[in-house]
Amino acid sequence: MEEATCSFSDENLLGKGGFGKVYRGTLRSGEVVAIKKMELPAIKAAEGEREFRVEVDILSRLDHPNLVSLIGYCADGKHRFLVYEYMRKGNLQDHLNGIGERNMDWPRRLQVALGAAKGLAYLHSSSDVGIPIVHRDFKSTNILLDDNFEAKISDFGLAKLMPEGQETHVTARVLGTFGYFDPEYTSVRHILNDRKKLRKVIDPEMARNSYTIQSIVMFANLASRCVRTESNERPSIVECIKELLMIIYTNSKGLGMVMHSLRMI
Repeated sequence: MEEATCSFSDENLLGKGGFGKVYRGTLRSGEVVAIKKMELPAIKAAEGEREFRVEVDILSRLDHPNLVSLIGYCADGKHRFLVYEYMRKGNLQDHLNGIGERNMDWPRRLQVALGAAKGLAYLHSSSDVGIPIVHRDFKSTNILLDDNFEAKISDFGLAKLMPEGQETHVTARVLGTFGYFDPEYTSVRHILNDRKKLRKVIDPEMARNSYTIQSIVMFANLASRCVRTESNERPSIVECIKELLMIIYTNSKGLGMVMHSLRMI
């Protein structure tokens, strides 16, 4: 691992997480990989070890184009390493926040959303393990992007295998990452019904000729239903995929009509 990362040099540091750092590494075969060096403080050693074992156990049994691939791992004494395929475009959050390539247009964002949804659908539908898997830490930093901006879900340390026949999961422990949203926006109908307000929340960095307002409205409606309090009011991930495909079609069709109109002028 030291050889692959040049002794874990800062030049190869890709990022930091709750249980360690991730480095770019080059294997003797020439393959470029991402190496997670787990650093377990004594107070969290047991928790970190559990996440390491869960990640190895789950990823070693999964195979899907929208999940990051685990190439190998190392457990030597107190040292723990995980070796993944290298995702050259980094994570989704950095792109949305203007770190890296800023020109992430609407079709590309929809492509990423669709890929991530397909990865979740695979996990929720028993996957190759035989029983459903709940990720429990799904967020933009855990959606990695390859050269073609294909989305791949990562970080399965908090994932849980669901017992056969169990459709819901309830826990007293708070897991994953805390997020914040203004309670005023838990109901977004006042935004969705006013296109002037909707335009104000559209990323100004996004190219205007890459989206149609109709597709934005459709996406906002889908997103608002995904965060409803009552679980029976939220769409399944399969339903989300179907709607995303319709949104992609609606956007491309709308842009095609606009371009056709411009050519006629």
